[in-house]
Amino acid sequence: MSANNKQYSDSHSLVLPWKTRISVSALSAVTDFFRRSDGTVNRRILSLLDVKARPNPNPVKGVKSSDITVDPSRNLWFRLFVPTDTASTSLPVVIFFHGGGFTFLSPSSFAYDAVCRRFARTLPAVVISVNYRLSPEHRYPSQYDDGFDVIQYLNHRSSSELKQLPDFADLSKCFLAGDSAGANLAHHVAVRASQEGTQLQVVKIIGLISIQPFFGGEERTDSELRLRKSPIVSLERTDWLWKVFLPQGSDKDHEAVNVSGPNAVDISGLEYPETVVFVAGFDPLQDRQRSYYEWLKKSGKRVRLIEYPDMMHAFYIFPELPQSSQLIAQVKDFVSHRCSSTMPEDCTL
Repeated sequence: MSANNKQYSDSHSLVLPWKTRISVSALSAVTDFFRRSDGTVNRRILSLLDVKARPNPNPVKGVKSSDITVDPSRNLWFRLFVPTDTASTSLPVVIFFHGGGFTFLSPSSFAYDAVCRRFARTLPAVVISVNYRLSPEHRYPSQYDDGFDVIQYLNHRSSSELKQLPDFADLSKCFLAGDSAGANLAHHVAVRASQEGTQLQVVKIIGLISIQPFFGGEERTDSELRLRKSPIVSLERTDWLWKVFLPQGSDKDHEAVNVSGPNAVDISGLEYPETVVFVAGFDPLQDRQRSYYEWLKKSGKRVRLIEYPDMMHAFYIFPELPQSSQLIAQVKDFVSHRCSSTMPEDCTL
């Protein structure tokens, strides 16, 4: 963390509209209430509070949606968002992974349905929001397997099951995207896709959109300690989430958690996609996210860093915040630049 950012966060309080503050408090309370000390989750009651949005084949504000099953045996499916107010014959495809600490939420959760609709309409792009298996019922690497298997599924575009994918969905212009745990998942899927790139004849991943990625490690960082009681991603919550996600006996320096740490996968020789990383000044994970950015640079990858010093974790899912629209506009710029291959040489904002 830079000295200026540290001083700013230490001397200022997080200021949010009352509507956002209530929503953030409620979200934190829900995750605390349904997490059990024995490492399980009360799914039955939780499902009653996770407000769902149904797919809508009729355009709503210029976007229609449908659900496509990939593997019913593990409930692997994705919600497809297609913009309808476009005359383009070629749109990029954004493969999106939702947040929730690998334990909560889904593509049909109201907040993520709304976010993906905004991405589809604003970029514009065809958005594929993946429903991956959740912990603690399904531990690592189930989530990563599900994410990569969706890419393999899309790689067989001629399959009759993909008839709902519009002709203008250009799979040679694919982006991986995610927030929090979804951004962690996007990173690991990007690594696997880079390792097995020769097998992907149709899907070409040209960018990664990493929104406040969920990373960790055994040694506490300054921001984790300073912001340990932050909403949504307090230190106690994240410790519990990692515990129920990782294989038994693993610690937080596992390669899935501490991606730039002592057990990091060497990606220097891989064709890892160009990346944009979003960081917030009141997010306890910010030091991890900046380390990720620096590690990508040291690995020889093109990466941009965009900071929101006044915001907290998951701020962009609250549409009433001006910074939410600003982030989506910056994602649009990144996608547009990558599709036109006109990114500047200096990739640091």
